[in-house]
Amino acid sequence: MLVAGEPTEYASDEPAEQPARASRFALLSRTTFVGGVALTVVLFWIGAWQRRWIADDGLIVLRTVRNLMAGNGPVFNEGERVETNTSTAWTYLVWFFSWLTQARLEYVVLGVALTVSMAAIVFAMLGSARLWGGTKSALLLPAGVLVYIAVPPARDYASSGLESGLVICWIAVLWYLLMRWSQADRVRLPGLFGLVFFAGLAPLIRPEMIVVGGLALLMVFLAPMPQTRLHPILLRALIVAVAGGVPVLYQIWRMGYYGLPYPNTAVAKDAGGAKWSQGFTYLWDLVGPYYLWVPLLVLLAAGVVAGRASLDAKAAKATANGEAEKPRWSVRRVLDWLRSPSAVVTLMLGSGFLLTVYALRVGGDFMHGRMLLPQLFLLLLPVAVVPVRVPGFLLRGQLRAGTAADWSFAIILFALLGTIGWALFAANTTAIKSGTKITSTGIVDERVYYVLNTGHDHPILAEDYLDYPRIRAMVNDIAETPNGGLLLNSPSYMFWYVAPPPLPIQAGGSGHTVFFLNLGMTSMNVPLNVRVIDQMGLAYPLAAHTERLTDGRIGHDKNLYPDWVIVDTGMVDKKPWMPFYLDEKWVAQARTAMGCPGTQALMISYRDPLTFERFRHNFKNALTFAKYRIDRVPKYEIQRCDLVDPYPQAPPPVLPPR
Repeated sequence: MLVAGEPTEYASDEPAEQPARASRFALLSRTTFVGGVALTVVLFWIGAWQRRWIADDGLIVLRTVRNLMAGNGPVFNEGERVETNTSTAWTYLVWFFSWLTQARLEYVVLGVALTVSMAAIVFAMLGSARLWGGTKSALLLPAGVLVYIAVPPARDYASSGLESGLVICWIAVLWYLLMRWSQADRVRLPGLFGLVFFAGLAPLIRPEMIVVGGLALLMVFLAPMPQTRLHPILLRALIVAVAGGVPVLYQIWRMGYYGLPYPNTAVAKDAGGAKWSQGFTYLWDLVGPYYLWVPLLVLLAAGVVAGRASLDAKAAKATANGEAEKPRWSVRRVLDWLRSPSAVVTLMLGSGFLLTVYALRVGGDFMHGRMLLPQLFLLLLPVAVVPVRVPGFLLRGQLRAGTAADWSFAIILFALLGTIGWALFAANTTAIKSGTKITSTGIVDERVYYVLNTGHDHPILAEDYLDYPRIRAMVNDIAETPNGGLLLNSPSYMFWYVAPPPLPIQAGGSGHTVFFLNLGMTSMNVPLNVRVIDQMGLAYPLAAHTERLTDGRIGHDKNLYPDWVIVDTGMVDKKPWMPFYLDEKWVAQARTAMGCPGTQALMISYRDPLTFERFRHNFKNALTFAKYRIDRVPKYEIQRCDLVDPYPQAPPPVLPPR
């Protein structure tokens, strides 16, 4: 048989010709598939390289890597145990290759990000090829992967220094491993344990990936166990141990070391909060400009048609082999179904849907498209490639009446051509044209924003960001104040306000602290002994634990007043040494508010030396610390903690009786 789906087409062929035809088709199909993979990867690489950059948030990761390599531990500021990176796996992956190569960190993270992004495309196509029966039955042509690489944010975040490439790479490898497991005639224990171990890494890739990894592990756990000498109950216990070993041990360590059950970024951005309206705005910001719904619907139709053709072929084969029809529903059949390609497809599509709902609930993000890329990737996995079963009469140049298989071929071919046409349109579409202006949605094209603000087409190195407003002035002001101080940004791009330390100045100065939103570019352009904190709280728990601003910009909806930082750093709290816009009364109230027992316990949890007793206390109270919130207005925080206000409010005047 040359082409699957038309076994009668060649019944009249000479028996000697059939193996030769099948061999030639298999070679053509393999060549087409390998060529499609290579072409897609090359296109993605070119597109990503043309838009190469390292985001400010990507530089935040490198600050932690610098501290790891300096022996300070996985921290952002020396002496403060704060987990500022959402992806644990990404931090340590970049650290490993930085240690291995001893190359410049920016080049290491750029290379690693591009590599895992390309690997994601390869494994996505390999898994999809397995879904459609491999290269023996049809030509496998790129489809869903073309949609993904055509979307500009996908090419932006293939570099960027962020974990986006690692996330889709983990998803793609898991997809491939699950397809292998679902189709294996005999599941071997090493492969099974490798699958569950890899799925168990989900919370270390990104916390929300536990949706994908958790459902995958549940599916493997409930599916029939392979025939081994081990009892199924013992085998399932081993699966739980292998899958949970690394994440559970890391979770114990995280809670004791950092004093939180999840990264500090989740506290700073209130990842459990709800902003549905902003979430739908964020979704349309990606779907609308590129008409992304068009290829999704087209490929959905192609996937349904291809899937139906595959089911019909299996049913015909079962009938020819005299297999009895299975009962429509039973618990046993459902459990057997869990180890099937259709179950894996359902898992990926369901995970994509659930993660989309989660992104809508939290309000999305401020970076155009970034937080929806994993969801898009998940939804496209089953049709990463699509099978094209060419009717035999076309190959031989004969004409005959059309059949259902011919219509299937026509629909899939139309879908492919439509996808290619859409990809050419989307790849050259600019969704956000506001440049450096941040609109009311709060969403920006992050790469374009930094390209325009730095004047560099490819801002990759830390010093490229010296041309970002205020950053070169920050470096100069630090050099000009050897006694130390707190740097607060001024309205001018040319200088910073520096609140000095009190006398007497200790030998070597009192050290510098920079209080600024852009943590990456600031921290990577100063030595590690310069403390860098932010008003949003990514690296500053005091700010992270403030209440979320109701109408704040998404991803930036916390803003701690600098009065608190004057007190926290111990700088002079009197004018004229303080910047003119600070209020001595507020600073005094902030000093009182910071005496709140809960706030003191929070600060001690990440600043005290790490002893066994501190580790144990942090572990026991991690959930309490995570839920703790303060009011950013010192006066109200004093009232919340029932403290004595140094500037008590005067009682209302008593009106005389009439």
